[in-house]
Amino acid sequence: MAHNDVFINCPFDAEFSSLRNAIVFAIYDCGFRPRCALESANGHDYRFEKIKKLIEEARFGIHDISRTELDMVNNLPRFNMPLELGLFIGAMSYGPRRVKDKSLLILDKEQYRYQKYISDIAGQDIRSHNNSERMVIKCVRDWLHSESKGASPLPGGAYIADRYEQFKTELPALCLQVRCQPHELTFIDYSNLASAWAATHQLNVPGADKAEPKAA
Repeated sequence: MAHNDVFINCPFDAEFSSLRNAIVFAIYDCGFRPRCALESANGHDYRFEKIKKLIEEARFGIHDISRTELDMVNNLPRFNMPLELGLFIGAMSYGPRRVKDKSLLILDKEQYRYQKYISDIAGQDIRSHNNSERMVIKCVRDWLHSESKGASPLPGGAYIADRYEQFKTELPALCLQVRCQPHELTFIDYSNLASAWAATHQLNVPGADKAEPKAA
């Protein structure tokens, strides 16, 4: 099991992309590596196998269950996020010892909203981000710092959120360097840029011996 890997289970649509990008940046800036099914461009059959493998390998999992609205095309809800959350909890509960050593964070847009539609997850670590990039960064930072037992000192969420604002400002120029437009970035493209930026703009933590993040 990769002890620095963080599996991300969240909506993949454009509306959620700003929060997803903030989560990816926060994970890298905290010295961990985000993993996601978007790493693969293959079909859905292969994607489910990829998801199972990622869940098996990742020590940490971030699961955003905020997308409960009906799909505008099919007028049906999306169940991918609860399905992957269930797989992760199952791995924590029934897997071999090396797989059980896992931790998960559940995100929603409002505190306690989950009680109305998926109340059985009560007792897990559930936090609200209010659809705010800065808030979701704080949630991710605080959880990773707690679950890693403070192995590497980390600045607060507000400081990392300020660094994310700086990264977003520099992102268009970074895209020019790789001959790509911001809207063309794939998950891998964005991950590589975020990882490289975090590695070259070291967190100002006196005395911290923080390992350089790895690109996806």
